[in-house]
Amino acid sequence: MDYSRYIVDKIKNMGESQTIAISEKAKQLKKQGIDVISFATGEPDFDTPDNIKEKAIAAIRAGHTKYTAVAGIDELKSAVCAKLKNENHLDYSPDQVLVSCGAKHTMYNISQVLFGAGDEVIIFAPFWVTYPAQVQLSGASPVFVDTTTNSDMAISEDDLRKAVSDRTKAIILCSPSNPSGKVYSKKELEIVARLAIENDFIIIADEIYEKLVYDDFEFLSIAALGEDVKERTITVNGVAKAFAMTGWRIGYAAGPQEIIDAMRKIQGQATSNPTSIAQHASVEALLGSSASVESMRKEYQKRRDVMVERVNAIEGFSCRNPEGAFYVFPKVSSLYSRAFGERKINNSVDLCSYLLDEAHVALVPGAAFGCDEYVRLSFATDLESIQTGLERLKQAVKKLKA
Repeated sequence: MDYSRYIVDKIKNMGESQTIAISEKAKQLKKQGIDVISFATGEPDFDTPDNIKEKAIAAIRAGHTKYTAVAGIDELKSAVCAKLKNENHLDYSPDQVLVSCGAKHTMYNISQVLFGAGDEVIIFAPFWVTYPAQVQLSGASPVFVDTTTNSDMAISEDDLRKAVSDRTKAIILCSPSNPSGKVYSKKELEIVARLAIENDFIIIADEIYEKLVYDDFEFLSIAALGEDVKERTITVNGVAKAFAMTGWRIGYAAGPQEIIDAMRKIQGQATSNPTSIAQHASVEALLGSSASVESMRKEYQKRRDVMVERVNAIEGFSCRNPEGAFYVFPKVSSLYSRAFGERKINNSVDLCSYLLDEAHVALVPGAAFGCDEYVRLSFATDLESIQTGLERLKQAVKKLKA
């Protein structure tokens, strides 16, 4: 029986996440006994800190295993407010906060509430793979602004102005960026804020990597630029990356109450509350000791330094030093048109496929992020794997002939 006729076109036309696809292929090779090193996944290799795990165990023993309010428990919403005030200089009340099943779920709620047919949403490229998919799923159209035209991947006011139209509903801003590791400066944030106010559109600030910044670089929330900016900004965050809590699935949004209420409404008809136990654990993540987070951040910086140096030593690879997150995003297009035997490298997908087969190292093609001239490597893995994997890449690239 052909079931495809029952599936709606917007799902048929939606692409699979290439980060997930590459990771799955790497897992299949590992099952075959092949020693694969993966730089593909955006997941910390550290375990969740013990103080957070203990809070979850205590929550289970205390019987906190039932449904909660759709928007999250009061303790967690209050913890989010305290965190935003103390760390980001932002004042919100608990009724301006919605807790969801991960930051991705938060972004989905936003897109379903704000976007519809005829709307345009500005997205900087390179972008996280899910942004355009969620915009399109809502019926709106993504409008991309290329930041790779300069070496620092900085926001260009001229380019951004050209992207704004009378149909612009919002802009999605990810800082630190997945996949580039770019952290936007105050000057760049002011460009976005100024245009949002002038043209009356919403700012969606994805700050999931905010605690992972390096070299004493100071992170700034765009909503902290002023009350006029804050009132049109939805700040998105979660516990997955900084606290090594990817499987706990807790994200949150803070913003104008009318928008948060609308998001709560759609969440109530989709998932209801996030997991009760994970919510109690997340209170400890936000309010408890930050020693483990700082320890992980310092280790990521060591790994970044090694990876950047060694990636730039590979022929045809050239990358900037990321200020945040745990990715490097080298330009590799000088390798296109080369070949290994009958196998020709035409683009980032071809290169990543070749490197997985030949070097048994998994990368993510830049095409997934809207920048086919690049590839993404994650340094959320141990130093030994980084060193071994990059040496394999170096040798595999040497086999490519012009």
